[in-house]
Amino acid sequence: MTDMNGADEPNEPIEPSLEEQIEALKAEVQAAKDQALRGLAEAENTRRRAERETNDARAYAIQKFARDLLDAADGLGRALQHSPKDSQDPQVKNLVLGIEMTEKALQNAFERNGLKRVAPEKGAKFDPNLHQAMMEQADPDLPPGSVVMLAQPGYELFGRIVRPAMVAVTPKAPAPKAATDGYAAGDASPAGESVDQKA
Repeated sequence: MTDMNGADEPNEPIEPSLEEQIEALKAEVQAAKDQALRGLAEAENTRRRAERETNDARAYAIQKFARDLLDAADGLGRALQHSPKDSQDPQVKNLVLGIEMTEKALQNAFERNGLKRVAPEKGAKFDPNLHQAMMEQADPDLPPGSVVMLAQPGYELFGRIVRPAMVAVTPKAPAPKAATDGYAAGDASPAGESVDQKA
C-alpha cells in the first residue's frame, strides 16, 4: 500500500503458519535432545576416565609393595615344593601344614587386592605379554611356541604385568627356504646363462 505522499508502506510481518511453528519446535526439541545426549556421553566418559586414573594411581601405589611381597610368595612356594610331606613326624607335618596355610593366605590376599597369579599350564600358547621365555626345550607332543615348563609364576596387577611368568617353550618351526627352482645358490640361473651367451 502507498501513503498520501506516494511512498510504499512497509510490509507487515507474515506470521509463520501452524505447521512451520510445529516444525520449528520439533527442531528445537531435537537440538535440545542432542545436546543432552552429548552431555550425558561426556559425563560418562569423564566418569570412566576418573575411574581408570584412580585404578592406575592405586596400582602404581602398591606395585612396588606387591613386587617386594613376590619374593616371600616365591620362598613359600619353594619351601612347599621341597617340604617332606611324607614325613611321619607330627612336628614336621604341622610345619608343612603351616607353610601351606600361610602360602594360601598370601595368595588370597593377593587376589583380594587385584594381584593375580600368571601360571600357564604345559601346552599353553606362549604369550609374550604375560610370559618370558627362559629357554627352548623340544617336545614332540607340543606345537611350536608352546609352554613346556613353568620355572617361576608371574603376576599381574589390575591388568598390568608386575612380573612375567618365566617359562621354557618349544622352539618355533624353521622358516621355509626360498624357492631356488632347482638351482643351488652358486649356480647360474637360466636368465644368467642367456646374459652370458649374449656377452
